[in-house]
Amino acid sequence: MTQKFNFHELKTSNRLPSPSGTALEIMRLLQRDDVKIEQVSQLIKLDPALSGRILQFSNSAANGAHTPISNINDAIIMIGMVAVKNFALSLSLVGNDSNNRCPNFNYPTYWSKSLATAVAISLLSSHERIISPEEAFTLGLLMDIGRLALATAWSESYGECIAAADGDELLKLEQEQFAINHNALTLMLLEDWGFSSVHIEALKLYFKPNDENLKANQLAKQLYFATQLANYCIADENYRVELMPKLLLESAHYFNEADLKVFITDIFKQWQKWGKLVNVKTDIRQSSPELNKDEHNNLSSLNILVVDNDVMMLARLSKQLTAVGHKVVACKDGDSALKYALENKPELIITNWHMKPMDGIELSKMLHSSTWGSSIYIIMLTSSHEEKELIEAFHAGIDDYVTTPLSLKVLLTRIRAGQRIIKLQKEVEKERKELQRYIADLAVANRRLELMANTDVLTGLSNRRYSLNRLEQEWASAHRNKNPLSVLMLDLDHFKSVNDSLGHDAGDLVLIHTTTLMKKCSRATDIPCRLGGEEFLVICPNTDSKSALLLAERIRQTIEKNQVENVALLNPMTVSIGVACSIDGKLSGKELITLADEALYEVKRDKRNAVQLAAH
Repeated sequence: MTQKFNFHELKTSNRLPSPSGTALEIMRLLQRDDVKIEQVSQLIKLDPALSGRILQFSNSAANGAHTPISNINDAIIMIGMVAVKNFALSLSLVGNDSNNRCPNFNYPTYWSKSLATAVAISLLSSHERIISPEEAFTLGLLMDIGRLALATAWSESYGECIAAADGDELLKLEQEQFAINHNALTLMLLEDWGFSSVHIEALKLYFKPNDENLKANQLAKQLYFATQLANYCIADENYRVELMPKLLLESAHYFNEADLKVFITDIFKQWQKWGKLVNVKTDIRQSSPELNKDEHNNLSSLNILVVDNDVMMLARLSKQLTAVGHKVVACKDGDSALKYALENKPELIITNWHMKPMDGIELSKMLHSSTWGSSIYIIMLTSSHEEKELIEAFHAGIDDYVTTPLSLKVLLTRIRAGQRIIKLQKEVEKERKELQRYIADLAVANRRLELMANTDVLTGLSNRRYSLNRLEQEWASAHRNKNPLSVLMLDLDHFKSVNDSLGHDAGDLVLIHTTTLMKKCSRATDIPCRLGGEEFLVICPNTDSKSALLLAERIRQTIEKNQVENVALLNPMTVSIGVACSIDGKLSGKELITLADEALYEVKRDKRNAVQLAAH
């Protein structure tokens, strides 16, 4: 089992998916502030395949080009240089999996779904612009790149993980085997390749949803809807029938049912065109993962609230739904239904449209406007077939409808469709809570590990590793703000004789006693550290040489006056201290330590038990 994941080591080992030479050169070129379109254009022209793909994309419907674009310069102007960089990066990775083939990893399906996701979110961005369509295309194409990275880096081991995983257990197995999962690795790769913070935050929210109303949150919702559309693209006919209710639910914000079908048709056309352009198969079809299960028996009964002014209808529906295993409560109007829903939170509501005083539309709006009510699945009973009225109902927050006169068979079918979504919502919520607990536990463990890695076990002071890193941080702050920075190098006098004559246990007592005195003398802003053995370092931010000398002398006198008890020392415990100071960041952290060390050894060569300021 891998104990620690090192991204830099894996990156330098050339075992990760990597962009082409042209893509890398474009990335480097666009890091310059003075780059010109002509320079990027000349670089792209060196790669005929990339040139053709960029021209194809710039002329696609997603970009809304009114006149044909036939040269690379115009294409770059149309889609932007940042988009060209992301585009080159994405397309240089497509299909580049000839080495380290991973058993049980379905490469054609992976790329087919990734391309469908890219096309779907690109068209979604044209419909509701959060980021540009070309940025969305790139993000959609690479939003699952972590899976390909694991398959490339550890082919055999990852193949075993895929074979052993049952559904979402794959993330857990990846974490145990590689100390990282494919979601986290995706974020690392995209951040390393220069994707924007909006892209990264959107993916984080996609992997771990929350209710914040941010731009990234809206983009995360688009990513989620795009992946559902991609699943539909690669599904067989039976599976598509199963997926359609969920698509209708997810698309309510964007489309009505008729417009959704037109939108899906556009996705299919663009997906197939892109498939030919980048040599990705678009004829792959997957069956439902539940195909061989008795779905009805596996779906648990629901807590259903039935709402209707018609008492006979209420009684009949309650009896019929109870007979098939559901728990049913009846309300005669919208007001009482809203009160019951508030107190008991039913899983599904079946409501008539026309009621008084509160009708089904108003009830749906009230429920949909609240956080707790928006997750309740609502089926509307209506005699209307008018498109305008049905659109109004879906906008009000319903999830499905059944026309009257009522067919029990149709209603039960719609309820089963709702059961699948309710089951999925419960699983998502359960996974979200489990993930939150896992992340919280992991954060605590990481903090403990970080503390252990940066702390000297014996004295409890910060160790050498931490002190050197902290000194660089304090130097950078001092340099930026033009503040003084001082360091004290301390060395216990005759400490070797303590270990040699009295043993290491006595030496440990001396070190612990010295640490206590140093902490007592130090100010709140001072950072005392143990470098090793009997050597200590005190970092003093915003401290000039005069104040540093006063602090050093206070420490020296305190140690001299407060000898350790119950240890028969051959020589009194004293300390030699070297002091160095940098004004306005003129001396680096390393230079400060060197000067303080030299001053310390001047004291050690002389009489010891003294303080010396370094000359510079």
